[in-house]
Amino acid sequence: MTRPATPRKPRTSSQARIDSILDAARTLLAAEGVANLSIYGVAKLAGIPASSVYHFFASVPALLEALTADIHAAFRAALQAPIDHAPLKGWHDLSRLVEQRMLDIYDQDAAARQLILAQHGLTEVTQADRQHDIELGDLMHKLFDHHFQLPRLPDDVDVFALAMELGDRVYARSVQQHGQITPRMAEEGMRVFDAYLGLYLPPYLPKREHPI
Repeated sequence: MTRPATPRKPRTSSQARIDSILDAARTLLAAEGVANLSIYGVAKLAGIPASSVYHFFASVPALLEALTADIHAAFRAALQAPIDHAPLKGWHDLSRLVEQRMLDIYDQDAAARQLILAQHGLTEVTQADRQHDIELGDLMHKLFDHHFQLPRLPDDVDVFALAMELGDRVYARSVQQHGQITPRMAEEGMRVFDAYLGLYLPPYLPKREHPI
């Protein structure tokens, strides 16, 4: 019986080249926006031939999809970072803590604001972002269940993923109007996030004695 081939990880030298390409793309994206990003511009900044960029990324959308995955990896890490269970008095405390971590990423990463929140009209990137949002929503669901006894949630709606998307809509409006997420709009985005979750979570959820 033939065994399926095991996917190979990029060689160390290849991964280093990919990292340098993504770093250059991130820098250009933050400075010039999606519309002005080009393979040749990325290659020039990275100090490598354009053919080397094309070897790993066949097009600008492919490069942006990889950057989207990179940015969402930071969001996943934020959700998986330790949270002190003791100070949490209710699920709103957890909600605010998580959303603030997301806002910190947006605040520190101009490329994330450009790619996730700015209007660029790239279907491939939008679809990739939504798929990653579903994964983040699942992680957030598990995080809330880790600390609180959740009610049964609908099977046909990704409640936590949709809550994040709605909050991002508010943050996106702020970026489009002000070039950044202002403190006022950060607060509004968190209120939208909490308001949607509040349609499914009662005001007070029993807190677990010990996180599961």
